[in-house]
Amino acid sequence: MSAARWVRGALVAAATTTVVRSLSARTPPGGAERWTRTNHQGAPVSLLEGPAVAAGLAVGALLSAGSARSALSHTTATVGALAFGLVDDLAEDTSTRSKGLRGHLAAARHGTLTTGGLKVLGIGATGLVAAALAPSPAGRSLGRAGADVVVDGALVAAAANVANLLDLRPGRALKAGSAAALLLSGGSTSGAAGAVLGSAAAGARADLAGTDMLGDSGANALGALLGSTVVQSTSRPVRLGVLAALVALTVASERVSFSQVIARTPWLDAVDRWGRPAPGQAASGPADGTASADSAAAGGAQSSPPAGSGTRDAQDTRDLPGSVSTDDSADR
Repeated sequence: MSAARWVRGALVAAATTTVVRSLSARTPPGGAERWTRTNHQGAPVSLLEGPAVAAGLAVGALLSAGSARSALSHTTATVGALAFGLVDDLAEDTSTRSKGLRGHLAAARHGTLTTGGLKVLGIGATGLVAAALAPSPAGRSLGRAGADVVVDGALVAAAANVANLLDLRPGRALKAGSAAALLLSGGSTSGAAGAVLGSAAAGARADLAGTDMLGDSGANALGALLGSTVVQSTSRPVRLGVLAALVALTVASERVSFSQVIARTPWLDAVDRWGRPAPGQAASGPADGTASADSAAAGGAQSSPPAGSGTRDAQDTRDLPGSVSTDDSADR
């Protein structure tokens, strides 16, 4: 049964991602320009991949789960991360943008709730709900113990955050998510792992080409579902270890550039670059083609992105510290 759920999750997720991306390309909500950012090479990149991948993840996990509680838990984690990620993608005030988790906390101390801060709270809350809904590993009908819910909710939120940290180069987050899904394939959560692989496969071509990117909505949803899968498939000691590793990565991201570490590590750099076009051969616009045309018609609007675009300065091509709110399209 686990193999059948894995295949069903992968096929449903891939089909859903493909259909949603195709439909959104025809009539992007709010217009193509709203979903277009400019990378460090001055080329437009579309955020429409994010909602498409998240939709594939949610539907794939929902239709391939081993139980109703499992399906509801996975869906809550994924859709919650998608929703709050979209807020940060589309409504961020770039004139007052705080950078990294530390920046959002500093803004909160001064009485300002940034869209990134709202996302931290929102994904944390939906992560807790997802953890409370998750089937008990001991088979208790009333679900998990209170301490487990707190740990597991934090794990879902931390996984969403780390996945977003990796969405700094074409294909990086999808590759890392696929590797994690392969490790998690098996048992009652194999459907969710299959959904990750199916959505990643459907979005990989445009993502690797640099014409699409996950953005906060897609990367956070990817990480949240992986976190939910860990919650439902591993023992408490393993979950505590995974949470500790995720927290360590988040703290390290405030001081260390992951891109620089990868570039200095030959085998990581080779994996990171695999599948991307050679320098100078990258595609010149979003996969749907509509945003590029709209950008040209707008007379250079991409050099001055609309409010909420979150585009990073083109000169800043290193990882900004932190995570859950950073739009990393300028690094793409």
